[in-house]
Amino acid sequence: MKQHLVLVGGGHAHMTIMQRLSDYVSRGHRVTLISPGAYHYYSGMGPGMLGGTYHPRQIRFHVRRMVEDRGGEFIEAEVVRIEADRRVLSLDTGQQVSYSVASFNTGSGVPLERIGATRTDVLPVKPIHNLLAVRQELLERLPRQALKVLVVGGGAAGVEVAGNLWRLADQAGGRLDISLIAGKRLLGRFSDKVRSLALASLTRRGIDVREGTHVLSAGDGRAVLDDHSEVTFDLALSASGVQPSGIFQASQLPVGPDGGLLVNESLQSVAYPELFGGGDCISFQERPLDKVGVYAVRENPILYRNLMAALEDQPLMRFSPQKSYLLILNMGDGRGIFAKGSLALDGRWAFRFKDWIDRRFMNRFQLSGELDDKANLFDA
Repeated sequence: MKQHLVLVGGGHAHMTIMQRLSDYVSRGHRVTLISPGAYHYYSGMGPGMLGGTYHPRQIRFHVRRMVEDRGGEFIEAEVVRIEADRRVLSLDTGQQVSYSVASFNTGSGVPLERIGATRTDVLPVKPIHNLLAVRQELLERLPRQALKVLVVGGGAAGVEVAGNLWRLADQAGGRLDISLIAGKRLLGRFSDKVRSLALASLTRRGIDVREGTHVLSAGDGRAVLDDHSEVTFDLALSASGVQPSGIFQASQLPVGPDGGLLVNESLQSVAYPELFGGGDCISFQERPLDKVGVYAVRENPILYRNLMAALEDQPLMRFSPQKSYLLILNMGDGRGIFAKGSLALDGRWAFRFKDWIDRRFMNRFQLSGELDDKANLFDA
């Protein structure tokens, strides 16, 4: 019997499914991708694009073309509600889409309310194409004036964004004063060695890193911190506290502590066996997983097999995430920080290794003429 597979979001964990979508179509299944834009930007290379190491075309996938070229349907919209009992998705366009099996890979966002801000005053670093808008704005303004940029969040994303803002200004020949509000501790979830290497790299280039303090509010070019100090800014970015969309909780589905869709070891909803998910938008029931791309990439083949199995009533595979993973920070000065477990090393070789890993991933899934694409780069 012909089934309808709906993919919600064209992110990392859905790449293998989209790449091999014709496998589903050839077996008589209908496949639809619902995404807010025709492109998906690879987050691992986003800071490098901000700093100018990569052209925007080098870090994005044309997911609409990838799906349509393989016999699928593309709907440009966002899912605003999941009616799991009826197997119906409601879209922001007013349309409703029914499904036999659905899989979510909608990523995570940066909630600005945590720092008392709105998008009018502070731009979240996700979705990644926001960084392209920041790059364009700074390149336009830096030749005319010195600017102050505030980065909120001392995790890996905040560190990479701050370092690559420095690179942007260095190459543009403008003056950019960068402040990074790191919260309790810079790279608090990493070893002391990783923190020391990152702090030395940033401060050596004149970036003002503030630890032991948080942003209480930000607006009208001024951030108020909880140590009673203030930081003025011309442009502010937040990389603080990524979390999944509230759609799962609003749809009364079982969720984890962070609001992500609660899934079992098969990446399947614990309550609705026809719902699956991967990447930052899920909460793994067995144990919490960090919001890092390595897990989404590893979930790729599992979701590909399990969605086919769910459509055809076959046994599911188990996802077994590794307990430690490799992370390489792009520091924006041609160097990287290599971190895995207690090991922490830095150097140009580390960035070259990261660059090789990232380009290999892009080469595997850039199948739709992305490098020759002449479309407006602001088309998300």
